[in-house]
Amino acid sequence: MNIPEKVGFIGLGLIGGSIAKAIRLYYPDTKIIAFDKSRETLALAMSESIIDVSCNTIDNNFANCSYIFLCTPVAFNNAYLKQIQPLLHDDCILTDVGSVKTSIHEEIVSLGLEKYFIGGHPMAGSEKSGFSNAKALLIENAYYILTPSAAVSGEKVLQYTAFIQSLKALPVEMDYQEHDYITGAISHLPHIIASVLVDFVRNSDTEEEFMKRLAAGGFKDITRIASSSPIMWQHICTQNSKNISYILGKYIDALQEIKCSVEQKEDGLLYDLFLRAKNYRDSVPEHSAGPIKKVFAIYCDILDETGGIATVATILASNHISLKNIGIVHNREFEEGVLRIEFYDESSSLKAVKLLEKHRYTVYKR
Repeated sequence: MNIPEKVGFIGLGLIGGSIAKAIRLYYPDTKIIAFDKSRETLALAMSESIIDVSCNTIDNNFANCSYIFLCTPVAFNNAYLKQIQPLLHDDCILTDVGSVKTSIHEEIVSLGLEKYFIGGHPMAGSEKSGFSNAKALLIENAYYILTPSAAVSGEKVLQYTAFIQSLKALPVEMDYQEHDYITGAISHLPHIIASVLVDFVRNSDTEEEFMKRLAAGGFKDITRIASSSPIMWQHICTQNSKNISYILGKYIDALQEIKCSVEQKEDGLLYDLFLRAKNYRDSVPEHSAGPIKKVFAIYCDILDETGGIATVATILASNHISLKNIGIVHNREFEEGVLRIEFYDESSSLKAVKLLEKHRYTVYKR
């Protein structure tokens, strides 16, 4: 595969920044150009030597790029197409990273840009946003959906597929309309459910905020994604409204069914629901990469004594295991251990389990 001489980025947030960092890691000699509305973001990217040229506007610096990545919220990506159009050339591949594909594909067709465009959606992310949280390894082993336009050449598709593979992501090609329906169910719906649930609890809480104070691990786990960027999800909902509306309607029907089963105390139907859900959830591969990364956490029992947490932290640190978070679990309705320890990766988690068990701690894995 040819090494790209120059790559351009429109937007340098979490995803754009992570792809730029991956390119810098694997292609250190590639020239990287970036435009972002935030001067602080561009300054940080320059200081970290991730980009070579910082642009306050989309100008001729983007000419002769091998790839141009659109990495702003979905509706903004569409708006930038006309500015990019004069800078495209026959050997350039134009792509995006949005989690909604139909609107940009339709805009690409209307502008006559199909021969350049291959839609992209890395199924990776974080509840945190911005370039400061970007990581070169964010897309590693994550599914990266490609939605080629109808008129783009097979040669360009093969070239871009190989490029994505070289960044250690896992490309999957599909039709853009199919993409929007699938992500509507497995990505967009969960974010809406999480956000509505959090808002419902907020509105239902007592004056003393007991719900907030007593929120169990289960609540925090299923609502963690509600901390994602509000503007990004506002754009996703408006751009994929048809699919989301249809899926929400079907989901509401399912909720109505379970509501009736609860009201009628239908033991058999309730049991069957929870059994089906458990079996299907347990069948989802652990290595599946989604837009929100898996949490690597363990729980262990410790005595309520001065220095208990510090002792555990020292054991792990002395064995070069980095901790992402550590703290006492006060509501253990769904948790077995007293102390919750979160890690950055699975290997650290597995190593910590063996190490703590060796020191005679009781450890629970999730």
